[in-house]
Amino acid sequence: MRIVAWNCAMALHRKWDVLSALQPDIAIIGECDTRERLKARGVNIPPSRYIWTGGRPFKGLAVIAFPPFRLRLNPLHDPALPHILPVEVRGAGLRFNVIGVWAQNISAGFRTRPEPGPFNRAMDRYGHLIAGTPTIIAGDFNNHHFWDRPGHAINFAENLGRIHRLGLSSAYHTARRESHGSETVPTHYWRDRRIDGPTYHIDYLFYPDAWHHRFRGFGVGDFEGFCSTGLSDHAPLVADFDAGRGARSKPRPIPEWLLPVRR
Repeated sequence: MRIVAWNCAMALHRKWDVLSALQPDIAIIGECDTRERLKARGVNIPPSRYIWTGGRPFKGLAVIAFPPFRLRLNPLHDPALPHILPVEVRGAGLRFNVIGVWAQNISAGFRTRPEPGPFNRAMDRYGHLIAGTPTIIAGDFNNHHFWDRPGHAINFAENLGRIHRLGLSSAYHTARRESHGSETVPTHYWRDRRIDGPTYHIDYLFYPDAWHHRFRGFGVGDFEGFCSTGLSDHAPLVADFDAGRGARSKPRPIPEWLLPVRR
């Protein structure tokens, strides 16, 4: 089973072939269109496989499922947290949650103030879901230890502490054996979209510790394939999990930049 998280920087209909080439089972896509807008532009996805949230129809957050998986919006979804999306996933003999994230910390005015920010507020709302059912949390967090400030509740250290207390681990840090704050591979090529320009590691994919034995591979999309071409200022995250005996989800081709998880 393959999970992909990517901030596509809008116009997903023009990038659909690129996303499809990654062959995700579940995709968490930031800055994307509503299902209706995609359909009008030639990408027709059944409602049971595309759940979207956001304030602007051309720039929201979606969780997308591909056969045999289907989705249901969790009834606890809070419209006051428009870019945190809790979804129930079923298929391939599995049942789990996905919480998609596009945390608009700066645009919502949280970066320089001590408020907890949208992600921590979402954890107040959805924490018990994560504790009760296997959950993937993934997307664009717009946060990193680089911006942590003493006493600020929005600090990434606070986000990370809450995630770890709920029993989740970062796919990147597990696979690459790097510590938080010392990442060697960026996920965001800010402003100029240049490999030698401002870069940050602000996209994350967290998986339940109970799935550690299922974790098979992880990678961050290469700059040349996803950013230098103008597709996005973010590279996708790709994580592979063994869906278990009897699963109907087919194995996926492995991109060169997706590395097997070392045990």
